[in-house]
Amino acid sequence: MKRVEKALVDLNTTNLKSNQNAIADFNSLLSTGSTQLQDMLRSELQQNATPIEPLHYLTKGIACNMFHLSNHIGHTNNYGIYIELPFPSIPEEPLSQLGPLCAAISSACALGPQRNKGENPAMKIYAEVRGPYLTSSLQNLSIASLNTVKRRPTDGPYKQGTNGIGIYSNALEAFVNTEYDIISQLFPADQQGLALQATFLSAMAEYSKTLREMNQYIRQNLMTDCFLAFEIIEIVTAMSYRIDSKAAELKSLLIEALRPVRETAKSSLSELLEETKRRAANVPLPPDGGSVPLVEEVMNSLATLTGYSGPLASILTSLGDGNWRSKSSTAGTAPLDVGPDSGTLFSHFILDMIEALMTSLEARGRAFHRTKAALGVFLSNVFCIVDRSIRQSPELARYLGAPDSIARIDTFRKRATSTYLDAWKETSQYLLDVQYTSRAGRPSSTGAVDSSAIVKSLSSKDKDAIKDKFKSFNASFDEMLARHKPLHLEREVRSVLGRELQAVLEPLYARFYDRYVEIDKGRGKYIKYDKSNLSVQLAQLAS
Repeated sequence: MKRVEKALVDLNTTNLKSNQNAIADFNSLLSTGSTQLQDMLRSELQQNATPIEPLHYLTKGIACNMFHLSNHIGHTNNYGIYIELPFPSIPEEPLSQLGPLCAAISSACALGPQRNKGENPAMKIYAEVRGPYLTSSLQNLSIASLNTVKRRPTDGPYKQGTNGIGIYSNALEAFVNTEYDIISQLFPADQQGLALQATFLSAMAEYSKTLREMNQYIRQNLMTDCFLAFEIIEIVTAMSYRIDSKAAELKSLLIEALRPVRETAKSSLSELLEETKRRAANVPLPPDGGSVPLVEEVMNSLATLTGYSGPLASILTSLGDGNWRSKSSTAGTAPLDVGPDSGTLFSHFILDMIEALMTSLEARGRAFHRTKAALGVFLSNVFCIVDRSIRQSPELARYLGAPDSIARIDTFRKRATSTYLDAWKETSQYLLDVQYTSRAGRPSSTGAVDSSAIVKSLSSKDKDAIKDKFKSFNASFDEMLARHKPLHLEREVRSVLGRELQAVLEPLYARFYDRYVEIDKGRGKYIKYDKSNLSVQLAQLAS
């Protein structure tokens, strides 16, 4: 073949008409030889093109890591280190013979009739043989990914790593690495990327189809399966960057395959926000002021989202701050690289979700609960579970640790406490009186109070008013205690509200009691509680 090529080069340089017949003969001979070499190449490649089961190599590798950890270290990502056996390649001896074979075919093509078409028969044959081998080998993993995406409604939200797409992607990447090692020995550097792209065209099309079908399922179950969309983004994006140095053409195919899932993930943020509001506005409330399971569900979802901070940050950066609040956001698609403000954006989204939950539940509570005591307890319970969830999740605590974030959430706690204390306002108002300093001089600054003198200075009408105040306080206080007992308070809520009430009511009662205790003369006719008894009653509310 080399001698025929040399003869053709020599004949073509002379440019003599008398050589045309000889040139035609040599071209025919070159074409015949190239065809025979192509048949030989196809036959040799087919010797090592029996489809394999990738799971065997992935799982066997994982099993053997205890004994041969140093021999087969695989990739590291957010899903940990996986150990794999090397995927089958073409044995070294036949591979060493295929290199000159491909070179001869390529060289003959450059001189023969195909030279102006830019085709490389060797590359085409390689792709035609190895392409179906790859597609067939990956087929079962595609099916497994689609099967594991379908779950029962009782399974709850998607749990990280439970879908087969991770193993499918690992296998695809392992095949890319294996094929790249082979192709780099068969084709020149400027053709290796094209050869790899042609070889994986069918396998990538099947991978892309699998992602599209998974995306359809995710869209139909957005509230529970949007987490899978973020997982897919993380897996595929990381893989695309790892193979970029070997085949930029494959990276672009991966990014394009990922696009529908990425768009779904973007829209899921506004959907999560709106669905949280809708569910909170319609959730059945217990009459005892207890919280609702929705609060824990939403907080668990937010804690789960922190496990996808990488893809989420990319999505949030592409949307822009606050644009997740609108379903019709027109924000453009930004690069996949995560910007420096991504952590702040994530914090803002989490805060928006928490505020949407709490404000919607507050509106629902105000419409449902008839007493401020029950409403205040309900709002306090909601805040308590939100706060507890944040404290129990280091990641949530990290994103919500800024002073402005704490202040935004704490506003809700203050409203809840204030609402509860408002329920006791009528009770506390009975402890207010009017002092006429022009009649009795200014009150003593020493703290000592002479109740006998104060009561003696009162008119009969004023004495009757004080007696009525004590009676009204007793009735109101007892009524509030009775209303409080059936309410459900989280342990932290009971302690906080009890202390807050004690801080307001006890000093008022102590002052009123000290001034007018002699109105009763120890008979218990008007004064039901002394200061210590009242303190015990209030302390019991906090315990």
